[in-house]
Amino acid sequence: MSSSTKNDRAAWLLGPGAKCAVIPQPRTRPWKLVLLGPPGVGKGTQAELLCRELGACHLSTGDVFRASGASRCAASPAMTEAIRYMLQGQLVPDSTVWQLVRERSGCLHCGGGFILDGFPRSLAQATALQQLLIDESISLDGVIFYVMPVEDIVARLSGRRTCQRCKAVYHLTGRPPAKPGICDNCGGNLIQREDDKPKAVEVRMQAYQQVTASVTQFYREMSLLVPIDARGAANEVLARTVTALKARRN
Repeated sequence: MSSSTKNDRAAWLLGPGAKCAVIPQPRTRPWKLVLLGPPGVGKGTQAELLCRELGACHLSTGDVFRASGASRCAASPAMTEAIRYMLQGQLVPDSTVWQLVRERSGCLHCGGGFILDGFPRSLAQATALQQLLIDESISLDGVIFYVMPVEDIVARLSGRRTCQRCKAVYHLTGRPPAKPGICDNCGGNLIQREDDKPKAVEVRMQAYQQVTASVTQFYREMSLLVPIDARGAANEVLARTVTALKARRN
């Protein structure tokens, strides 16, 4: 995949019947990775940077939900079920998320490798994913676990502001708008989401830690967990990640 082209991940976003516009170049040893990390740790940014660095596809379950929710067009039974939950304002249950991933198992065989982001989020999902990988004769190269002190995450998320109109995201210190309180893209008002306020962030972190502790332990016991300090600039975190991954292979 050249630097001037970008895989649209159609098969991942739209379902197994879709065709990707750009197929990553097959690699002798493509990277097959899972990303873990709490909200606000910068996992999405790192996923994008890693895709460019490693040439792998970013397979985000969150992107599937956003694509299906925006179009309200169901390309598969699991997507139909997911849309039904989202339209009702409910969380998509583990079983439906798992079905979405399993429908798209062909993406796990991508010649350029993959970076799976947003799944697994529970021990049940991790166990199911591991069985799928065994069935598909796929081995993970690592499970990157981005870590950051809770106080740093609170500071990062509490400074976040979101455009009411186009949903663009800013940060009071990290990525401020040109005009305070106004979106650069559309001129909409910037607000602080309720779940980005300090007390709400602390509650989210407690919930995340309770749910994912068993997931990180699962991968630690498999000698796959790669903890990465997520503090600092995005490129610094990327450099730590790539260094740690290469050390595993060497």
